[in-house]
Order: sequence, then structure tokens, then C-alpha cells
Amino acid sequence: MIPPGETIGILGGGQLGRMLAMAAARLGYRVHIFAPESDSIAADVAAQFTCAEWSDAAAMAAFAADCAVVTYEFENVPVGPLKALGQTLLLPNSGALEVAQDRLNEKRFVTQLGGRPAPFAAVDTAEDLAQALATIGAPGILKTRRDGYDGKGQWRIMADHDADGVVLTGQPLVYEGFVRFAGEFSVILCRAQDGEIVFWDSAENVHKGGILDRSTVPAGAEIASQVPAARELAAKVTAALNYVGVLTLEFFATADGPVFNEMAPRVHNSGHWTIEGALTSQFENHIRAICGLPLGDPALAAQGVEMWNLIGDEAHDWAPILSDPRNHLHLYGKAAARPGRKMGHVTRLTL
Repeated sequence: MIPPGETIGILGGGQLGRMLAMAAARLGYRVHIFAPESDSIAADVAAQFTCAEWSDAAAMAAFAADCAVVTYEFENVPVGPLKALGQTLLLPNSGALEVAQDRLNEKRFVTQLGGRPAPFAAVDTAEDLAQALATIGAPGILKTRRDGYDGKGQWRIMADHDADGVVLTGQPLVYEGFVRFAGEFSVILCRAQDGEIVFWDSAENVHKGGILDRSTVPAGAEIASQVPAARELAAKVTAALNYVGVLTLEFFATADGPVFNEMAPRVHNSGHWTIEGALTSQFENHIRAICGLPLGDPALAAQGVEMWNLIGDEAHDWAPILSDPRNHLHLYGKAAARPGRKMGHVTRLTL
């Protein structure tokens, strides 16, 4: 058990790191941020900040020496440089990063555990893409295997001839067949070091332009009926990875049951509603788990909760948002509002 007063290291300096740091501070911990970007919004609310490249082994080692435990706020932290952490505890472990950083490996991993992703195929060449289209068919989505988020690194192929305009650069890709679904939802859980697991209610998610627009709890009946099977798969993932902390799996609700979409070994945008809407938020429980503290109750704190993202210039509407006393506004402190950039979110409870 790591007691309050110790230092928690967070790899990554974005809004998830910011909210983790705020949750840690409430529990009495100091937070040390490590990120290559100098304009870290997580560092704004942390006790200490190391701005260095991931490959800077000396900086990473000095960072680790200051921390009792290290965690991360996004799944694209390079795994190799983490060796410089030495004996400092990293939770969740690097195995979760290795699975989640490659979409093809992630789908194969989940399939081995009995999960059902959309039909998929590896694509490295034009011939691979032609074979994938012949086997899986169109429409579908061609995605980079690594990096890419919020719709980036993705190309829709609505018919076979759409692939004619795709220029392959040698970057490893994966092709996924389209899934007909009634809704999208996420399973967010937290697993303690002793194996205890708690689940938050699954939100129904609506995306616009590949970016999460809105999460609503409780979800509709069709989604709710598929949550138990999705939770079963999520629990298998945690056991296979010996996972500690918050884990998110995203699903499509289909006529044939839940179809796995993506996995995020971290706190997740579709769980931001838990800050006001649950007895214990995803951020607080993640801190509790990695420090060996008892997990908090994830139950709903209201009859219903709705969370919506503020994208780009929508963040400038803070005055009318705050004019409604039932709205809870979270602005992330980012300097520039750009199209497609998450600037904050709003949570509204139904009491």
C-alpha cells in the first residue's frame, strides 16, 4: 500500500493526466508529470513536471526515482523507454500497452479470450487490401495499426472501387468490416491489486466525425441486455493481463450480441460522467487501485447522467453553460480551440 503523501508519476500530460492528478491531490498524493510537450495541461495542476523525450533515459530514471508508483494517461507511450523506470512500479503493466498499441494484436488477443470483434484482416500491401475486400467485403474501415484516435488514421471504404484511391505507404494497417449496430457502449471497470473488480454503469455513446459527442447513463434496454456478456469479456482481459487500474472496452450492440471495438488501458472519455455522476469516479478509483487502497463504490449518484464533449469553439460557450445551475463544466485549460480538439466537457445529472 502506498500511503497518501507519496508521489505518483503520470506518463503523459493531457486532460486525462490532469483529471488523474486532481483526483490524486484530493487523496493527499503529490503528482509528477512526465511528457515531451512543454505546454502540458496536466502539469498545470501537478507538483512537479519533467519535460523530456520518451527516449531520454536519464530523465526517465530521475523521474522514476521521485515516484512511488507510475501510471499513464494514454496508450501510445513507447514501451521500450519504460525500462528506464527500473524497479519503480508501473501500473497498469507494460503488457497492457503492448496489446492496446497495435489494433491487429488487440483484436487477436480479444478473439483468443472468446471476444468477437468485427471481421478483420492485416493489410501491408495493395494485394492484402484487395484480398481483404474479397474476403470481408465493403463497406469497411481501413485503420492504422498504431497511433490514431478520435477518427484520425482511418479511411472509410464504402465500395470496392474506393480502395483505388488509397495510397499505401508501407505503414501497417488493418481492415475492418462494417458492423450494423443499434448502439455503442463502453464497459469501464477498475481492478485492484488483489483482483477485486468494480464496474461502472455502461454509458450509451454517440460519436460524431469519429469523436465521442455524448455519453448517457443509464443506457437503453437493448444495450443493457448486452452488458453482462461484455463485462465477462472485460474481466477475462484483466485476468489475462494481470491488470491493475481502470480499463475500458468499447462495444457495438448488435442483433447477435456485443461486438468488441477497441480497448483502452486507462481512464476513458466515456467515463468522465463519473466525476459527478458516480459515488466514486473512474479517476479516483484508478488512483486507489495503483496505490493499493480499497476501491470506492462505482454506483450511480443520480437517477441519470449525461455527459457531452466541448469540441473546438464550443468551449467558448462557458457562460451560457454555467447559467444552468444543473450543469457541471470542466474546461481543460488548453490554449487554442481548434476544430476536432477536445477542450472540455459538461455533465448534467437527473436527480
